Amino acid sequence: MKKLPLHTKIIIGLILGIIYALFNSYMGWNEFTRDWIAPFGDIFLRLLKFIAVPLVLFSIISGVASLPDPSKLGRLGAKTIAAYIITTVLSVTIGLLLVNTLRPGDYIAEEQRIKNRIKYELWAEQNGEAILDDKHLLHDPQFAELVAEARAALEAEQSNEEVQQRVAVAQQQKSQSPLQFVVDMVPDNIFSALSDGKKMLQVIFFGIFFGIMLLLLPREKTGSLQQVIEGANEVFLKMVEVVMNAAPFFVFALMAGVMASLAETPGEVIEIFKGLLSYSLVLVLGLGLMIFVVYPGIIRIFVPEISYTGFFRKISPAQFLAFSTSSSAATLPVTMECVHDNIGVKSHISNFVLPIGATINMDGTSMYQAIAVVFLAQMHMVDLTIGQQLTIVLTATLASIGAAAVPSAGLVMMIIVLQSVGLNPAWIAIIFPVDRILDMCRTVVNVTGDATVSTLIARSEGDLDLEIARS
Repeated sequence: MKKLPLHTKIIIGLILGIIYALFNSYMGWNEFTRDWIAPFGDIFLRLLKFIAVPLVLFSIISGVASLPDPSKLGRLGAKTIAAYIITTVLSVTIGLLLVNTLRPGDYIAEEQRIKNRIKYELWAEQNGEAILDDKHLLHDPQFAELVAEARAALEAEQSNEEVQQRVAVAQQQKSQSPLQFVVDMVPDNIFSALSDGKKMLQVIFFGIFFGIMLLLLPREKTGSLQQVIEGANEVFLKMVEVVMNAAPFFVFALMAGVMASLAETPGEVIEIFKGLLSYSLVLVLGLGLMIFVVYPGIIRIFVPEISYTGFFRKISPAQFLAFSTSSSAATLPVTMECVHDNIGVKSHISNFVLPIGATINMDGTSMYQAIAVVFLAQMHMVDLTIGQQLTIVLTATLASIGAAAVPSAGLVMMIIVLQSVGLNPAWIAIIFPVDRILDMCRTVVNVTGDATVSTLIARSEGDLDLEIARS
């Protein structure tokens, strides 16, 4: 067992966690699992999260301060942001092509779709929203008996407290100034930003600003400070290495705890994987295309030294950890280690590109938003025009940049996307049952995209160790 590579051990932990969850629900051990096993998963997440923030800070400062040419920073930043935006738009576009071609919303029973359509028209009438197409079933006599059912379903939908909380958060974000994103990047108190894991952009801003100031000052004045920063960075990287030695056990506990909190019986566990099957399959297909075709294809074109299988072997520990934690931020320390040690990206590139990616690169989240919104429209018999779907592309891209790198943050962003095309934001309740499982899959896409972009940037800057890349 000791000779097995880390990624194999993590896979074993994941599989055993799922098997245990089925056995646990059959035996009725959910309370025991939540009380005595799930806490170890929570400990694992806390360890990774408390390491992530100081690691991001010291990594960015160290990376910027070690740049051989200060003018390189602007070019590096422009390349990084451009690459992340391009992959995000590509991800959304693939998602829209799949959902319009396969039309998962059409697999729902016709009578249910008609009832959904009437419910949509009732909502639009109540909220003064325009019907997006020319269909009007609400006042059609042949569907009169479905109106009462649709009205009751709409009331239940609107009374969902979890949905309303997320809608309120989305409304608050939507009402902010277009430049609020830029304002939020600048911390008014760096210690507050460091203590709040959700303010990673502020930590990145401070780290870049601090690193630039170190670059502008003579080395004889800042040399000792840079040594302290580099030493602290090495300490946090060592923490990651130590924590990852126990990752297979922690991942087992995490999976067992997640499944125990989602389902009480074996049937419910299976239903989590079966629920909303057509939508889930289309999304998983899209995410799979990004992971197994798009990213490795980009690598093979621009970095031919890295083989197809070699790419996955090098970043697989980060991918499996992303799947189990559903958090790009929690996975960031391991992603940095994989990209630097296994792929050969120089530290000043990985320390700069990856923290930014964990914050603004949400390829999986943006694809999920595009597919989910069109699927929800299809199951409500709402035909979206090309213009409305282009609005989805733009809104999903911008919303993904603002999405926090934490589990299920995409749901709040999806409310904004739904509202951008005049659809009911409460529809997010429909996909709640499968959201956590799919969130785990789309986080793998986000992390794989981060690793891909950092490798491309390193190659373009001549900062990729080709010997390590070929190994």
